[in-house]
Amino acid sequence: MKIIDLHDPQRVNKFPDDFEILMSSGNFVQDEFIISKVELRLYNERVDDKLGTFSLITSFVETDKGSVEMIYDEGFRGENPLKRTKDFLISNLGISGLILRSIICLREKTQ
Repeated sequence: MKIIDLHDPQRVNKFPDDFEILMSSGNFVQDEFIISKVELRLYNERVDDKLGTFSLITSFVETDKGSVEMIYDEGFRGENPLKRTKDFLISNLGISGLILRSIICLREKTQ
């Protein structure tokens, strides 16, 4: 099962412009879910002459019971928005929050 938890799923109906793998060991267990991959994905949506590129950053979590892609951040985030987001998550233990949000979403959609 693949869940896209966005108001408009068409926003991610293409290959991402960039991505950062946060975890891909395949042996992390959270509750009864085996987490095989956690990544951030960048979709550049439009360019404004004054503000720059409008970026959509999603989290993607793949488990043994399905995958979830959901919005993490969006807006005019300047240069290297994906790297800055990754650095923030790693330095602030945000990966566990992404995993927990995704598991909650998977549980809600499968019940």
